Amino acid sequence: MSNEEIENTEAENLEPEVEITEDPAALLEDARNKADEHWNELLRARADMENLRRRQSRDLENAHKHALDKFINELLPVCDSMELGLNAAQADDASIDTVREGIEMTLKMFMSSIGKFGLEQVNPEGQTFDPELHQAMAMQEVEGVEANQVLTVAQKGYQFNGRLLRPAMVVVSQ
Repeated sequence: MSNEEIENTEAENLEPEVEITEDPAALLEDARNKADEHWNELLRARADMENLRRRQSRDLENAHKHALDKFINELLPVCDSMELGLNAAQADDASIDTVREGIEMTLKMFMSSIGKFGLEQVNPEGQTFDPELHQAMAMQEVEGVEANQVLTVAQKGYQFNGRLLRPAMVVVSQ
């Protein structure tokens, strides 16, 4: 193609200039109205975002405040049982057997309550020593017991939702 043909083709592809038939003042007014409309939308969006932040902050604060409500409500009967046991122990006709029985029942109630929330007791008595769950305080030679067996549990350990909170303190056979 020659330069002349290219220029003719370009001239054909060019659109004719658009004539402004509307009043420029009307176009300016229309543009201002649209700008005002967009500005109002922006302000509303900012207000919505700020309200959302406040609501989320308030919800988070309430969640922190009331996170332990169920746990505390579960422990209240244990507290009541301990008070009843203390009152029963102070009575004139109290026997050590009834006090012991009451304490055992209260401990079972307590362990059941905290067990509902994922706390498990680690009591390895008679089991093989596991360094992931147990901490050896001492080693002892005992006839007839194979090595690495837990002989005595000085303090039970606890796991919370599968994570070790406190290892069991144990005496292990040599």
